[in-house]
Amino acid sequence: MKNFFSNIKGDAFGGITAGIVALPLALAFGVSSGLGPTAGLYGAIFISFFAALFGGTNTQISGPTAPMTAVSMVIIAGIIATNEGDINKALPAILTVFLLAGLFQIGLGILGLGRYIRYIPYPVVSGFMTAIGVIIILTQILPSLGYDAKKDTEFVSQFKPQAEELILENILKEEVKEGILVLENFEETIKRGKIISETQILNESQTLAAKSASGTIGALRVLPRAIKNINWLELLLALGTIIIIYGFKRITTKIPSTLVALIAMSGIAYGFNLNYITIKEIPSVIPQIKWEIFSDFSLGSITPYIFTALTLSLLGAIDSLLTSIVADNMTKTKHKPNKELIGQGIGNSIASLFGGIPGAGATIRTVVNINAGGKTRLSGMIAGIMLLIVMLLFADIASKIPNAVLAGILITVGIGVMDYKGLKAIPYLPKDIKFGPIKLSSEVLIMIIVLVLSTFWDLIYAVGIGLVIASLMFMKKIGDLTAKRSDVKPLKEEAWADEKDFPKNLTEEVFIKHLKGPLFFGSTSEFQQLYQQIPITASLVIMRLGRMQYMDQTGLYAMEDMLQDLKTKNIEVLFVDLLEQPKYMMERIDIIPDFIPEEHIFNTFDECVAWVKQNIKDKF
Repeated sequence: MKNFFSNIKGDAFGGITAGIVALPLALAFGVSSGLGPTAGLYGAIFISFFAALFGGTNTQISGPTAPMTAVSMVIIAGIIATNEGDINKALPAILTVFLLAGLFQIGLGILGLGRYIRYIPYPVVSGFMTAIGVIIILTQILPSLGYDAKKDTEFVSQFKPQAEELILENILKEEVKEGILVLENFEETIKRGKIISETQILNESQTLAAKSASGTIGALRVLPRAIKNINWLELLLALGTIIIIYGFKRITTKIPSTLVALIAMSGIAYGFNLNYITIKEIPSVIPQIKWEIFSDFSLGSITPYIFTALTLSLLGAIDSLLTSIVADNMTKTKHKPNKELIGQGIGNSIASLFGGIPGAGATIRTVVNINAGGKTRLSGMIAGIMLLIVMLLFADIASKIPNAVLAGILITVGIGVMDYKGLKAIPYLPKDIKFGPIKLSSEVLIMIIVLVLSTFWDLIYAVGIGLVIASLMFMKKIGDLTAKRSDVKPLKEEAWADEKDFPKNLTEEVFIKHLKGPLFFGSTSEFQQLYQQIPITASLVIMRLGRMQYMDQTGLYAMEDMLQDLKTKNIEVLFVDLLEQPKYMMERIDIIPDFIPEEHIFNTFDECVAWVKQNIKDKF
C-alpha cells in the first residue's frame, strides 16, 4: 500500500493526461462499434480502472483499442442481424459475449498461459494489424462523406421486396410458436399480413440497407453512391480534423492533437450553428448494470459465439501484453503477464456488465502516462475516474460532437495502427518457397493471406488460418533441416572422432545411425529410409541418440516400425546415450524392453564398442 501511494503527484498528472487522450478515442471507438459513444466511454472507464487495480503492469492504461473495436464491430453487427436488426433485442447477447471474453481472459491468466502469447508468429500479427487499419479507414469513409445508407431513399427502396419477405417469414414463425399455422388455411396469416404498415416495411428495409452497407465490402459496395451524394459539410469537418491531428503534432506533442482537433472542429460546427450530424446522446447519469444479461440469457443465442469470445479474449491478451512490453522497455521494469491477463479480464467483464465495449492495454495512452510521470497502478485508476467525471459533468456538451469529427479521428487511428515495419520489409525477406516458376517469401505470403482474409472476410478465421499456415510452414522447415542433418551411412563412409578406432573387420556387419535433432512428424519420412539403406551384410545397427532431444508420438511409432522391421531381418539394435524424454516415450509402449532390452542401452560409445567386440563376429 505504501508503494501504491508513493508517486501520487506523478500518477495523478499521468492519469489525467492519459484520460484526456483516451476521451476522443473512447467516443470514436464506441460509435465505430455500433453501440454508440456511451459504450465506448463505459469501456474506457471500467477497463482502465479495474485492469490497473488488478493487473500486472504498473503503468498500463487500458481501454477500447482499434483491434478490439474492429472485432467487436463484426460481432455486434452479426448478433444484431440475427435479431431482426433490433439493437435492444440483441444487446443482452452482445454483452454476454463480451462478458465471456473477459472471463476467458481471467482463465488464461489463472492457467498461466500469459507467457505463451509471445509465440504467435510476427507475420500473423503484422497482417492482422494492417488489416485493422484498412478496415477502420474503409468503414469510416462513409461517415466522413456524410453518407447514411438508412437515409438513402433510392438505396433503401431496393430492399423493399426482401423486407416484405422477412416480415412474412416472421409472421409464419410466430404462428408456428403459437401452434396456429395450418397449411390448408392461411386465414390467420392473411389477417396478420393486412395489418403490416408501410412504416414496418420501411424500418425493415432500412435495417437491410444498413447491413448491406456495413463492413469493408459493404462500404466499397455503396461508395459510388456516397461519392455521388457527398455532404460537403461533413467531408470538410472530417478533413479539418485529420489536418489538425497531423499538423498540431508538428507544433507540440505535449498536448494531444486528437483532443485539440475534437475541441476545435466541434467548436466551429456548434459555434457557427452548422447543420451537421451529431453522435448519439450521452447520458449524464451513474452507469447502471445491464441486468438483462442474466434475465434474458439464452444458451442457444450464445453458443455460436463461444469460439468468437475466446478469440476476442486472445486478441485482447496479445494487445495488452505487447503494450506491457513497451511499458517495460520505457520504465526498465518487468510486468507479470498472467496477473495482467487476470486484470484485463476483470476489467472487460465489469465493463460488459455496464454495457461497455471490450478493450485492452493501449500503447499510446500508456506511453503518455509514463511520459507525464505515471509510475504505479494508481495512474490507470485515476484515468478511469477522470473519464467518469467528464461523462457526468459534460455529457450534454459531448453529445454535440459531430459524427464526422470522430470519423476523422478514427481514420488517423487506422493509418497509425498499420504495421509499416512489416510492409517495408516485404521486398527484402528471403524467397524460400516455390509455386511452379514463382518464388515467394513464406512470411510475406502468410502476412498477405491474413491481411486479405481479415479485411474482406473474417478477422477471427483469418488469424486462425494464418496460425495454421505458419505452423505448417515452420514444421516443414524444421523437418527439412532435420532431414539434412540426420543420415544413415555405413561406418566406413562416416565416422565421428570416437569411432575412428572401431574394428575395421566389423565395418560390413555394423552400421551406425546418427540421429541429429528431434524425431517428430516432420522428420519421420527421412528416418524411415533407414530400412532401405541397411545392406544385407548388416547384423547390428548402433543408434547414437545423444542429439535426439525430443520424440513425439509420430516419431515414436516410426521408431517402433523400424525396430520391428529390423527384428524380422534378425538385425540387432543398440542405443547409445539415450536421453530422458525419448526413453520415457519408448518405455510407455514397451519398445524398452521388448525391442531394446536394458543391456542394449549404453551411456557411452566406448561401452558399446566393448560389447560389440565380445558379441559380433566377422563374417565378411
